[in-house]
Amino acid sequence: MSLYFKYFKVHLKSELEYKTSFILSFIAQLFTLFSYYFTIICLFNQFSNIKGFTMYDVLLTFGIIQFGFAFCETFFRGIDKFDTLIIEGNFDRLLLRPRNILFQLFCDKLSLIKASKVIETIIVLIIAILNIEVNWNGYRIMTLIFMLFSAIIIFLAILIASASYCFLTIKGLEVRNVLTDGCKDMAQYPIGIFKKGFINFFTFIVPMGLVNYYPFLFLLGKSNNKLLCFCPLLTILYLIPAIWLFYRGLKRYSSIGS
Repeated sequence: MSLYFKYFKVHLKSELEYKTSFILSFIAQLFTLFSYYFTIICLFNQFSNIKGFTMYDVLLTFGIIQFGFAFCETFFRGIDKFDTLIIEGNFDRLLLRPRNILFQLFCDKLSLIKASKVIETIIVLIIAILNIEVNWNGYRIMTLIFMLFSAIIIFLAILIASASYCFLTIKGLEVRNVLTDGCKDMAQYPIGIFKKGFINFFTFIVPMGLVNYYPFLFLLGKSNNKLLCFCPLLTILYLIPAIWLFYRGLKRYSSIGS
């Protein structure tokens, strides 16, 4: 971890080299996420609830998903730009270093401007938690923590899996945006409001439901099954094949150089 923090300091100094640009970009990112927040508020001005979920219920799921996505955008940006590393030949440079390659990718690029989104999602989460109708106890607090942790894990797994196909295609494909931005936009609402096909997709293919729906039912008291509290931890199993795919592709990598 000490090495990661050294990288963090280097990236921070680099981005603060142009302070005005950093500040303006930081503020711009705040307004970008605020537009999503504003859309939800406008929606609930017309409807009191959506299939039993109130505005603050939706804001909680929104905050959890956006937190996981923003966290990965900020601290794991290197894996998100993996195709650029290959094209520019910089991935070969990383392979020569005596450090774990995934760790190096995480450290290679940090987008600290995106940290504004992390801060804003935390504010949204606090607003939702203070207004949501939940009888808080140890299990429900633990559920919320697991949901936040799993939101990071699921997006990290998607980014690693998306990076692995770059060994075959070199140039990244738009399917990556479908799995990141697309899943983020859909999963920021409780998936129970969608049709069965969507629910199955977000349960078995991209298990966003394990992050913000099944444990969310327990959190709200809509289910008394305490096992739902531990559902978010199953996302770790989704991370395993993503890492396996990456190292499988790495074995086939033969350098981009001439």
